[in-house]
Formats: sequence, C-alpha cells, structure tokens
Amino acid sequence: MAQTSGGIGFAGALAILFIALKLTGYIAWSWVWVLSPIWISLAFAVLILLIAGFIMSFFKIVERF
Repeated sequence: MAQTSGGIGFAGALAILFIALKLTGYIAWSWVWVLSPIWISLAFAVLILLIAGFIMSFFKIVERF
C-alpha cells in the first residue's frame, strides 16, 4: 500500500501566517510579498520542470547519434 502525504506544507503554512499577519495589521508588507511563499514555490517548480525538459530533450538528441 502506498503512503500519501497530506497536509499543507511549509510554503502554504507560511503563506497563511503572512496573510493572517497582514490582515491583522502586524505587518505592512505589500501583497506581493505576503503571497511570496506561493509564487516562489511555483517558480521553483516551473524551474525544475524546465530543467527536466531540457535534460530529456538533450538525451533524446544524443540518442539519435
């Protein structure tokens, strides 16, 4: 039986914390920085996918020769 991990994760928890702090007035950051844990995580995932795609295409090109 495969185990599945559930839960919110570090970036999600940090985003919720920042949102709560922003809404209660403890921080005066712009919303771009309040939501930064979410978009930084997405940017990191896109970067990993681009690198994986580049490596896969490189090996497909090398395989032809």
